[in-house]
Amino acid sequence: MASTYSDLKIELIATGEQSGTWGTTTNNNLGNAALGEAITGSADVAFSSADVTVTLTDTNASQTARNLRLNLTGTSGGARSLILGSGCQIEKLYLVNNTCADAITVKNTTGSGIAVPAGKSMFVYNNGTNVVDATTYSTSLTLGSALPIASGGTGSTSTTFVNLASNVTGTLPVGNGGTGITSFGTGVATALGQNVTGSGSIALATSPTFTTTIDGGATFGAFASSTALTIGYTGTGASSTHNLATAALTGAFTKAINIGTGGTTSSTTTINMGSATNGSTIIRGSLAVGSVTANTTDGAIWASNNVTAYAASDIRFKENVKDIPNALEKVEIIGGKLFDWTAQYIESMGGEHSYFMRKSDAGVIAQDVEKAMPELVRTREDGSLAVDYPKLVALAFAAIKELSEKVKILEAK
Repeated sequence: MASTYSDLKIELIATGEQSGTWGTTTNNNLGNAALGEAITGSADVAFSSADVTVTLTDTNASQTARNLRLNLTGTSGGARSLILGSGCQIEKLYLVNNTCADAITVKNTTGSGIAVPAGKSMFVYNNGTNVVDATTYSTSLTLGSALPIASGGTGSTSTTFVNLASNVTGTLPVGNGGTGITSFGTGVATALGQNVTGSGSIALATSPTFTTTIDGGATFGAFASSTALTIGYTGTGASSTHNLATAALTGAFTKAINIGTGGTTSSTTTINMGSATNGSTIIRGSLAVGSVTANTTDGAIWASNNVTAYAASDIRFKENVKDIPNALEKVEIIGGKLFDWTAQYIESMGGEHSYFMRKSDAGVIAQDVEKAMPELVRTREDGSLAVDYPKLVALAFAAIKELSEKVKILEAK
């Protein structure tokens, strides 16, 4: 009867076999060639920019796959696999030492295996169908030095704190307890009551409500909230001032910003824009005042009620004052016209509107005014001409004065 072999390829001598030579076989089984390799042996596995497969065959002679420790050497040339091939689909513990420059995945012919990082050693277990971690739990662990952050540690040997200034670089994700930003902006920090300087951004909730002053030059990016973004206060009956001081609201606002909408009927909300006397406030786009929706024409102002303003006219501010000459002649050149606005112009003003933008209208022609009184005509950015209508009153007064003098002459005859 012939010999058989165990999973580790230890030769099992059949009864009555190997008369006179069984001692040699037994010595091989118990010596370094068989059990010695499985218990304490170490073998090199050389890589050459390709995967490597090791096998076990029916012999108690020395075999790489039988050894406890596999020392991976050579040139990996990228991530590679150490495949436990024919005869290796058995339950066996391995200590894998990867000296290659890339991770090596240890696996058998049926499983996905486990990757041993470059320059690392780890115990793996071949369960016959897959290669897995040999250990998943330790009751205690003492490290000789700080565990790096990249390996899941803190980078610090202290047990009481982690120094974020020296032990963390870059952005700490929100999921790890951080903010997701490298620093707080000055305005953001002020809004949060923090004494922090720098630049950065802050993510707001879908419908945030600010209940403290927003100050210090905060810049808000594009809001895309599904509901109105309310910046205001709940009144208590006492008068107070709440500032949206030098905050620069930039970006595309898809919803309304309500300022002081919580008051009662006839309540007054004062909005101070500009930080000092003689400062300026620039509004790009159109402006609607009252119960009206403004069009999208840049610089247009629509008001549903009276607009009251006074222009400077004090003699102390003027020089080279003289009467408008030939006023009647100028009035005759300008005249008064009835006309229809073109469809292109009506569209540019946001479409026809029963209150502000009617197709049929009355007025003057800018080119006629330019011939008679060029001082009252301006050229806009698009090349079109615009007329300073209020100042036509001065021309009308001058023409009336000339006409009055003519009447007086005629009456004196």
